Amino acid sequence: MSFASARHILVETEEKCNQLKQEIEGGSDFGEMAKSHSKCPSGASGGDLGEFRPGQMVPEFDKVVFNEEVGKVHGPVKTQFGYHLIEITSRS
Repeated sequence: MSFASARHILVETEEKCNQLKQEIEGGSDFGEMAKSHSKCPSGASGGDLGEFRPGQMVPEFDKVVFNEEVGKVHGPVKTQFGYHLIEITSRS
């Protein structure tokens, strides 16, 4: 069984998502950006979602977390909740 842990930032627009991604790639701290901008309650803890298995998150989110490169910021990823930046922190 696979497990992954990730943190994310949830915002309302793709434009905002891209802007935050540029700031993070330019050196801004992911956790601080999550605290300041994320609409998800996880924002308070830097966007940390803890550890989860496939199927526990919405399909669009799962697809990224279980297939893309660990340690990189991925997105914008659109789900029914809005637009996410996702950083996969570990996967086994």
